[in-house]
Amino acid sequence: MGSEPRIGVYICHCGSNIAGIVDVAEVTEFARGLEAVVLAGNYIFMCSDPGQELIRNDIRKFGLNRVVVAACSPTMHETTFRRVLEEAGINPYLIEIANIREHCSWVTEDKELATEKAKALVGAAVRRVYYHQPLEVRRVPFNPTTLIVGGGIAGIGAALEIANSEHKVCLVERSPSIGGHMIQLDKTFPTLDCSACILTPKMTEVGSHPYIELMSYSELEEVTGYIGNFKVKIRKKARYIDADKCNGCGVCQEKCPVKTESEFDAGMGKRKAIYTPFPQAVPNVPVIDTEHCTYFLKGKCRLCEQVCEVKAIDFEQKDEIVEVEVGSVILATGFDVLDPTPMYHYGYKRLDNVITSLEFERLVNSSGPTGGDIVLKDGATPQSIAIVHCVGSRDKNYHEYCSRVCCMYALKYAHLIKEKTGAEVYDYYIDMRCFGKGYEEFYERLSEEGIIFIRGKVGEITDQATSEEEKGKVVVIAEDTLLGLVTRVPVDMVILCVALEPRPDMEAVARLFNISRSADGFFLEKHPKLDPVATTTDGVFVVGCAQGPKDIPDTVAQAAAAAARVLAMISKGEVEIEAATAAIDERICSGCQLCALVCPYSAISFEEEKKVCRVNEALCKGCGACIGGCPSDAIALSHFTNEQIMAQMEGMLVS
Repeated sequence: MGSEPRIGVYICHCGSNIAGIVDVAEVTEFARGLEAVVLAGNYIFMCSDPGQELIRNDIRKFGLNRVVVAACSPTMHETTFRRVLEEAGINPYLIEIANIREHCSWVTEDKELATEKAKALVGAAVRRVYYHQPLEVRRVPFNPTTLIVGGGIAGIGAALEIANSEHKVCLVERSPSIGGHMIQLDKTFPTLDCSACILTPKMTEVGSHPYIELMSYSELEEVTGYIGNFKVKIRKKARYIDADKCNGCGVCQEKCPVKTESEFDAGMGKRKAIYTPFPQAVPNVPVIDTEHCTYFLKGKCRLCEQVCEVKAIDFEQKDEIVEVEVGSVILATGFDVLDPTPMYHYGYKRLDNVITSLEFERLVNSSGPTGGDIVLKDGATPQSIAIVHCVGSRDKNYHEYCSRVCCMYALKYAHLIKEKTGAEVYDYYIDMRCFGKGYEEFYERLSEEGIIFIRGKVGEITDQATSEEEKGKVVVIAEDTLLGLVTRVPVDMVILCVALEPRPDMEAVARLFNISRSADGFFLEKHPKLDPVATTTDGVFVVGCAQGPKDIPDTVAQAAAAAARVLAMISKGEVEIEAATAAIDERICSGCQLCALVCPYSAISFEEEKKVCRVNEALCKGCGACIGGCPSDAIALSHFTNEQIMAQMEGMLVS
């Protein structure tokens, strides 16, 4: 700006958040005496409509061309106040936020010290904003196609929300069929709806939707680009089946002589070497498992090829790399269940009839290996079953977090066991957490069905009998904290309610999209309260259990939220990108490429012809990492120039 800076300073009370500790009047008076400050005032809530109107009016009345707002974190309201400046006719980047809440009033109870620090922060902001320069707000076109990674209920829900608005979706699923973990379940709590009955219509809709390109049995290879303009390489793995010819008759699976454990049945049942995971699979096209197929192992057999009337078997098929361009990405990669084998004291895989929750889901499911009959390994019907909560959850040795769904699915199991077998059910819980709509009522219902609830953590599960009653049984040893006693209960079967945990490839996927993970290993959202579906990489959203353990209703709601965010950007047709970006002076750049190595957003590339580095402004987020890594001092960052930073440091000393 050509004219001399005319600065307005506004101190926020933030109710009593700031004013309860900081002497706002004293800080306001201090600000009035600073260089280039035309006026200084304070208001109870600067972010409110009257507070914003106060700034707008003062800009017009006093000719202000720069503004300092001393309030809360700029993460909360910098965008709000930038918009105020823009509405008043000045560049939105001619503002500086002094954080006197999180950095000042919230970190001390000493009012004198808090006031002095607030003065220092305001002084620094005033000195810095003096050197602010107008920046151009830039926009880029937005590709309306959306990539959704993961075909569970989260991915299905998001895909249908977007596709039903007649915008194209590319849905990538690594398994041969969509459906995720939900299609493995028998019933859903608390309504006890058939899981497959409510999910398969949506799966079918996805498979036949004109706006959804379903790429099952596929994995991501490479992701480049930025919000609105991502380029993605997808590997479509060879099924060794021509999907266009296959009619899903199933004869090939019938005749295949090779059997192996079924992943869909959690190892409780068998499948063939050529298989579809389950009867309602979408797409209903089989896959040849090369790890177990006799032809791929020994060069013999090919029986499936001989019996296939439509000649759909193609042993020469190869993986295919497909490139797609999309504007946004929704990650719905789901979860895994904890393998409790290392937890020796629970006896999993060491003792017969100790099974996990997912294994029980397949056992009790009418489409499962036993047709829904709850039976022991010897085929007998159990007369007593123990259900153990929090196996790997709320445990500092495994996962400290609560998996949220375990209490409710344990109650569901108790009901199904009573309904199908009439067996005695012992439910070992630490705390019963029934947090959702209708959940507490479901717990109350189960309390009247004769379930024996034991509050206490299971210490050991053993087959070592100490009495005649325990012979041939699995003995659950646990402390009953309500009675203050250690109990031994012999049962026929034990169900371990295992934790939901991140998938093993979460780190690789996070690197692919330049997003972060939280300490528990799940993808990290931008803000846990205000932005739970966005990530720090613009245009990439995370939903469902990829973000953390949650039940089906919360997953569906989050998927719809991400879809709404994507549709909002599609409807605009363009997106605003960061104006405060780095720039490389090619006259100074030595081409060492250290900046490219430290850039967390892959925004810097090396130009071979000129032997210099360049910044892709659309990818750059203005974090400044490249500046610290450049040995030649060839990089400057708009809005964070050396002059501005030095002035800010000097301003801290004025108070």
